[in-house]
Amino acid sequence: MTTGSSIVPGRHWHSLDDGRLQCDVCPRFCKLQDGQQGLCFVRARQGDGIVLTTYGRSSGFCIDPIEKKPLNHFLPGTPVLSFGTAGCNLTCKFCQNWDISKAREIDRLNDWAPPEAIADAAGKSGCRSVAFTYNDPVIFLEYAVDTAKACRARGIKAVAVTAGYVAEAARADFYSDMDAANVDLKGFSEDFYHRICGGHLAPVLETLVYLKHHTDVWFEITTLLIPGANDGDAELTALSQWVGEQLGPEVPLHFTAFHPDWKMRDVAGTPATTLQRARRIAREVGLHYVYTGNIHDAEGGSTWCPVCNALLIERDWFTLGRWGLDGDGRCASCGHTLPGRFEPRPGAWGARRQPVRLQSAAP
Repeated sequence: MTTGSSIVPGRHWHSLDDGRLQCDVCPRFCKLQDGQQGLCFVRARQGDGIVLTTYGRSSGFCIDPIEKKPLNHFLPGTPVLSFGTAGCNLTCKFCQNWDISKAREIDRLNDWAPPEAIADAAGKSGCRSVAFTYNDPVIFLEYAVDTAKACRARGIKAVAVTAGYVAEAARADFYSDMDAANVDLKGFSEDFYHRICGGHLAPVLETLVYLKHHTDVWFEITTLLIPGANDGDAELTALSQWVGEQLGPEVPLHFTAFHPDWKMRDVAGTPATTLQRARRIAREVGLHYVYTGNIHDAEGGSTWCPVCNALLIERDWFTLGRWGLDGDGRCASCGHTLPGRFEPRPGAWGARRQPVRLQSAAP
């Protein structure tokens, strides 16, 4: 849908017997009277329907390395055009992008960016993909899906960076045109999700199982480790075992460092030793591709062959070094096929982060 208005009809809602309308995009199932907004702030009731109020409105665009999403097994070394809108359907006390996800002023969304313009800008700037990120794209589902379709028509990939907090019907709609996703598995206890995130664990696990068994979407998982909150050995072991048993040992898992922010400024940042311990636990239970992030850790940031232990993709932060894959994405030493989406040669975008305006997107 291309429109000059930022208000478009929502796709997932139904009427209740008491006259309210229920939004069916996420497991919050907000029940709205006329004029009310959902917790996400961007979905609202207007008359006899629920609408998205931020269609075509962006908080800004930036060209990033794909590894920053983080995606380590999806077109390594290539640039991705990244953008978000405003609002969120979770209330994480540790939010690292709170200035965007907690925004309540639509006027802050200064960039008018219809789906076709985004796809065109990605192509002109040499980006292989477009990422919906900074805030959760589930809440701007109609905008994200239409943009993904426009990208696909131009040979551009679509990437969702999301918490995976989405209801069943909307889940299928949202991922129908996505090529890759990074799902933020925030912890592995219902208590953590309830107290710290204002949500529930089960819908996120359902999203991960859905992606694995019902789609061709390439996905990786990220868990931000917060000292004293979700970094205990027992929880890390349980999380890693669940990934291995339900999704398989070849799904990449990223453990990343927390820094004090939003409503958890009194909590210390995550020590590198905590991430390295988490990586060791996950590898010991059988996961093949476990990464550390937000710290300088060449070993934990690189990809290693699980068969012969050869270095397959060397990373220094977001910059690639040695490339140990053949032209078909297999280990050049033993022939093991690395799971993911690879091209014969890696990209060379490096660690650059380049803000762009849509009307002049070419670097």
